[in-house]
Amino acid sequence: MIEYGMAFDDIIPIDALLGKQQEPMYGDNTTSSNKKKKKVDREAMQSAIMRIPRMDVRVARDLIDIGIREIYELQGRSAESLFEEIQALRPETPEYRMAYLRMGIYFSENDPPEASQMHPSVWQDV
Repeated sequence: MIEYGMAFDDIIPIDALLGKQQEPMYGDNTTSSNKKKKKVDREAMQSAIMRIPRMDVRVARDLIDIGIREIYELQGRSAESLFEEIQALRPETPEYRMAYLRMGIYFSENDPPEASQMHPSVWQDV
């Protein structure tokens, strides 16, 4: 005897037939089409500058934009002159990035650097 019942997988939701999109269920990893995906600066993330502990990606991007791609290129430079070069490209650059520049210069000039000095808050008001 042959059964002609429908399996649960054979049922097509009415929304699929009418062409409506379903809302993602709780826990789904799907994103809505109206949400923007956050841009990632892959070049800055993969740069040698990011080997500096606690370095901000935006500061790494700033350094790349002014021609500094390697850590050793920070040796002997002043954070103020680097910041002026960055501001010449982007006048709206926030002041907090100066601490990251100081920390990067310290890291490049000290081998090994002291762990207590490798935080931007240490370099904020130097």
